[in-house]
Amino acid sequence: MMPGTTGDGPGHVTLRQILDHDEDGLLRLLLAPAGQDVAVRGVIIGDEGAARPHEGRIVLATGLAPDLPHASAVVAETARRGAVALVLRESPAAPVPDEALAAAEERGIALLARAEWADWADTAALLRSATAYASAGRGDTDTGLTAGGGLAALADATARHCHGSITVEDTQFRVLAHSATGPDADGVRRSTILAGRVPEQRVAELRRSGLLRTLWTSQDVIHRPADGDSPERLVVAVRDGGEMLGSLWVAADGRRLSPEAPRALRRAAALAVPHLLRHRLNEGGSLRRETHALRALLHGQGDRRTHLWSLGLRPGLPCAVVVAVREGPRGEGPGPHRTLEALAVQASVTRPSSRVLRERDRIAVLLPVRDGSAPDEALVLARELDGLAAGITGTSTGPGAVPVRIGAGPAVASGLDASHSYAAALDVVRALRDREARGCDERPVRCAGPGEMGPTLDALRMLDAVRPVWESGDGPVHELIRADLAAGGDLVRSLAAYLATGGDVPAAARRLLLHPNTLRYRLRRVRERFALDLDDPDIRLVLALAVRLTGVV
Repeated sequence: MMPGTTGDGPGHVTLRQILDHDEDGLLRLLLAPAGQDVAVRGVIIGDEGAARPHEGRIVLATGLAPDLPHASAVVAETARRGAVALVLRESPAAPVPDEALAAAEERGIALLARAEWADWADTAALLRSATAYASAGRGDTDTGLTAGGGLAALADATARHCHGSITVEDTQFRVLAHSATGPDADGVRRSTILAGRVPEQRVAELRRSGLLRTLWTSQDVIHRPADGDSPERLVVAVRDGGEMLGSLWVAADGRRLSPEAPRALRRAAALAVPHLLRHRLNEGGSLRRETHALRALLHGQGDRRTHLWSLGLRPGLPCAVVVAVREGPRGEGPGPHRTLEALAVQASVTRPSSRVLRERDRIAVLLPVRDGSAPDEALVLARELDGLAAGITGTSTGPGAVPVRIGAGPAVASGLDASHSYAAALDVVRALRDREARGCDERPVRCAGPGEMGPTLDALRMLDAVRPVWESGDGPVHELIRADLAAGGDLVRSLAAYLATGGDVPAAARRLLLHPNTLRYRLRRVRERFALDLDDPDIRLVLALAVRLTGVV
């Protein structure tokens, strides 16, 4: 349940207030039979309130299957238990059923749909933030501190009470608001405001001194006396219950702080709670929405124009996609994942207009390019990322290495076609993997564009087309492949090397680390046991396709 939502007092919020507070469109109102001014006194998540009353609550249907098969039954049961609203997750593939809408209309319960890009944590955070906004300052003469100007107005008003300069920061030491800076402000304050965040050396000093640890655990105002050029300071944490949201700092600015400064700072911290909750909600929601839009755009799903709009990109902007894929077992340690994170940061910093999608075993960079005739921009970025990856421990070509392969897709005329470049970039990575597995290059190549992988890409696409024909067929080549793979695959690997070297037995034996006579013996077994004439061009073609399709080499 949301804090302070146990009755009809200051803690309750109306459905209308929640929707007005939802600037990002996290919730979509489907219907509200009792109107939007019903009071929402709390939230119940899924089945966690099975034994609790639902009166006045909004229920998040977290346990309902994505295809919403039992939505109407859940609506009926939720209404029977007295809830005022139910939130369902909705997607283009599984819209809310008409039966559920009819059940909500009949029973008088509001029905809302959660945006596909959001999650239930976002929804709960929205309700907390809306409640905090609705209840902040009710019946309190200090409500005017935040009227009309949000955190900036709060900072200015508190600065006047304290006779000092105010800075409001989040938990990442970023400045969210500050009061006016006087001519006597110290250097740390000036550099913090100019940079929009506390300097790294300052954060390190606060950690060493133990002040941050005290701030993170204290419930009251902390005093820091003047020290050299650093003036007297007070700081207090901004908390919502036990959750740390940020901090308020006041620094003496050419005169002594007011004796009332601690009380004013405590009051300001309470008034800052809804603003910092909203900041966290907007920050997390925007990031999640952009991630959803980028993922859907790269996979060619949903409304591509809407996805581009969410990403702040115009439809006529040419672009290309670069993909970095971390290879190896998923059970590897955190090193490879840190490598991908480093590559993502590199792409974001060096190409500010790019959009980066981070996933478990890969990153994808959507890169706007100057025009459709500049396909090399993606390849330049791919090579930069490859150089960075090669310099990070665990991505070399030595024993036990976990490779990161990087593919650049071709430029496309519009972000609407980004999925084509993304698919091509993944094909390049697949081609790099295939060539390394077959030992085609003296040293493994870990980065390429489609132009460099052209023949291999064509071969892989032909194999994809041939696979259904092969899998539906039968005969001596199929018998050979099935029998040998069951026995360990020695003949398949021997045939692959023999065919790859154009029938050169000594060269194939060297590739296999075998004596040439051993290889000749294996080839003789193929001829005699399976009655296959290795000089027949049709048989050689079918064998070449078959051994590639096994994936053994």
